[in-house]
Amino acid sequence: MAALRIFARHMAVFRKIWFTNIMFNFIEPLLYLTAMGYGLGTFVQDMEGLTYLQYIAPGMVASSSMFAASFECTYGSFIRLHYQKTFQAMLAGPVTVRDIVAGDILYATFKSMVFGLVILTVISALGQTQSWWALLIPLFLVIPGLTFSLLAICYTGITANIDNFNYYITLFLTPAYLFSGVFFPIHSMPGWAQVVAWLNPIFHSVEVCRALALGNTTPGLLVHAGVLALVAMVLMPLAVRLMTKRLIV
Repeated sequence: MAALRIFARHMAVFRKIWFTNIMFNFIEPLLYLTAMGYGLGTFVQDMEGLTYLQYIAPGMVASSSMFAASFECTYGSFIRLHYQKTFQAMLAGPVTVRDIVAGDILYATFKSMVFGLVILTVISALGQTQSWWALLIPLFLVIPGLTFSLLAICYTGITANIDNFNYYITLFLTPAYLFSGVFFPIHSMPGWAQVVAWLNPIFHSVEVCRALALGNTTPGLLVHAGVLALVAMVLMPLAVRLMTKRLIV
């Protein structure tokens, strides 16, 4: 399958830069954990029966996964498209735009799993996972990894300037991150905001990661995973259509 060959090509690049990639995605969430958990957490009362560090730690796993997939399919995909002309070179062979999109999505999803696993390892070492169900988190991250990769590559398909990714990060990713339930319970917000939260993909990812880390497995987790999977299925043909317009003149 051509998409797997494209994925293998990206992996060959990743093997040369893996340390730099992982360290960036390791240090930033670790700083948040330290500042919010050990710093602010000393002034915050327990949340839902958990210390503040226990509460936010699983959310750091979900957010690290989100940012890894998002950055790969924004800056990474745009550089391959616009500057390196990698996609155009691929199209000279027996490869379709769908294969290119699928290869990029697979690679970004892989990175979201790896970076989520790195943070999961950190919080586990700090004693912030309470159940063996946490071992399922990396497998679950495939679903939000696909969703955030597709959201990002759709935006890449409509932007003509790399500076425009600042809008995507500032106006979409950052608000989604701040109001996702990572730092405070969604049910503490007004009713309308709780409804809007269900449209926020990272909210669903945070809910599942926190539940698995704490061992609070309920059928409701399937609903969260199903919402993410549905969004991914809807976005896939859109991503292919948008990238086709960019690549096929």
